[in-house]
Parts: sequence; C-alpha cells; structure tokens
Amino acid sequence: MTPTLVAGVDGSPQSRAAADWAAREAVRRDLPLHVVHAWPWQPLTGPIAQDRGTEARRADDVLKEVEGELTHRFPGLDLTAEVLSDAPVQALLHAAKDAEMLVIGSRGQGALAGFLMGSYGRQVIAGAGCPVVSVRSAHGRPAAVPEEGEVVVGQQGGAEESAGVLRVAFEAAAARKAPLRAVRAWSLPPVYGYSPGSMWIADQFGGLEPYEKAALEQALEPWRLKYPEIEVVAHVEQGNGGQVLLTAASDAQLLVVGRRVRESALGAHIGSVAHAVLHHSVCPVAVVPHP
Repeated sequence: MTPTLVAGVDGSPQSRAAADWAAREAVRRDLPLHVVHAWPWQPLTGPIAQDRGTEARRADDVLKEVEGELTHRFPGLDLTAEVLSDAPVQALLHAAKDAEMLVIGSRGQGALAGFLMGSYGRQVIAGAGCPVVSVRSAHGRPAAVPEEGEVVVGQQGGAEESAGVLRVAFEAAAARKAPLRAVRAWSLPPVYGYSPGSMWIADQFGGLEPYEKAALEQALEPWRLKYPEIEVVAHVEQGNGGQVLLTAASDAQLLVVGRRVRESALGAHIGSVAHAVLHHSVCPVAVVPHP
C-alpha cells in the first residue's frame, strides 16, 4: 500500500493552513494526500430548524473549496478528498489508521474549537498510530518559518526507544535537504533518586553530561549511517525538556518530539514535553508515538 498523508479540515483558516502544509509535504515526498472533513449529522434539540440536505451541502462545499485551492496551488499533487460521517476525533483517527502522517491545524471551529487546549486535541494526538503534525496559521496560511532552518528532534531514552522519532526527523530533513539538530535534555535527579548502579554507569563516562552525550550519539549512529548526506548537530543541554526544545527550535522548519503509547484511567496522555511544545512552538510540531 502506498503511504499517504492525511489532512483534517473543518473550514477554518487554521485547518486550511494545515492542508496547505500537508500538500507541500506530499509534494516534497512524492506522496498522495487525502483531505478529510468530518461531518456528523446530529440534529439540535430546540427551536432552531435544521435541514440535513443543506448541512450536507455545506460540508461538501468546505471540502470542495479546500480541494480547489490545493489543486490550483499544487497542480501535480495526487489529491483525494472525502466527507466522513462521524465525530471529528473518531473520523480523523479512522482516516489516519494506515497513514504515513496526519496533519491538523492548531485551532478549529465547532467541536474542535481550542483544538490543542482541550480534550479533542489530546484524543487525536494520543490516539493516532502515526505521527501527527500540528500547524499554526497566519492569515489562513502556515505561520512563517524559515525555509532554510533546521529540523529539530527531541531524543529521549535509549536507541531502540527513540528509533521511530529519529526516523521521522531524518526523513523530514532528507526531504527538505536541511540540517538536523538532535536535542537531548537532561536534569539532575533528586538526591534520593541516585542508585549505586546508575551512578556507576555515569562514572564510567566521566559524569552525567558525558553519559548523556554518549547516549545521544549511540541513538544517532545508525541514522547517520543511513543518511550520510544530512548535516547532524548533537545538542545536549541540562534543563527542562520542553524549554530546551523550544529554544533550540526557535528558527526551525519543523520540531519532532515523541510521546509514549499509554493509557490510564484518566484517559489519553501526550506527555509534558509534547504538551509544552504544542502550545508554544511557532514552527509545525510532529508528535510521534513510540513504545
């Protein structure tokens, strides 16, 4: 099956910006783009009269308008579009089930208002099995980011744990012919969190910071070999993960972070680092699920 990019639209300028970004990414990677618009028919209770046919035409018009804009701006794009009769979260998760990437706007209308601030955004980002890219907008277009900027990726844990996140970042850098900055943030553990075993490992590397640098280089090694054409900067810094990444990505084209695949009794979670960068990053943010 050919990998496909999926973009969710709802008629808002923010979602149009997401569709525009997704189209550019599809052209870069020579991939098809599937644009979806969720339209669940739920008659309102009250004095407001609703006509199913009229509402359905409005849904079609939203999609046709976006489709027309993208066809005009990207004439070589392999583009399909579809109205999905389901609630937004379920529709997007279903459409992205086998997708290479799902692209959404950072704000929406209707049920998606305040997308990243509310439960809808968390459900989509935490529930998707593929990377989800959040795109900010300015006047209905993706917010201006430097086209010559780096791709920045946050690396955590061991080489195997971060492999999926690094794969997405290296693929994005290769598609853009851009340099890659791999960032590993670390902090001193509480004094009672030190264990003889962990301190012995750190001591073999001459301290905690050299240990963190060695861990990052180990994670990067197979990807450097696979993508020798990419200029890679290994960046290790002590501090809060979200803050370190936001500073490193201030002039980036794309910021890539991971989220653990997990569920709890309180529902889906995206993690504190992903939460911070989604709210404050100017450039698009890709959130990649990993074990």
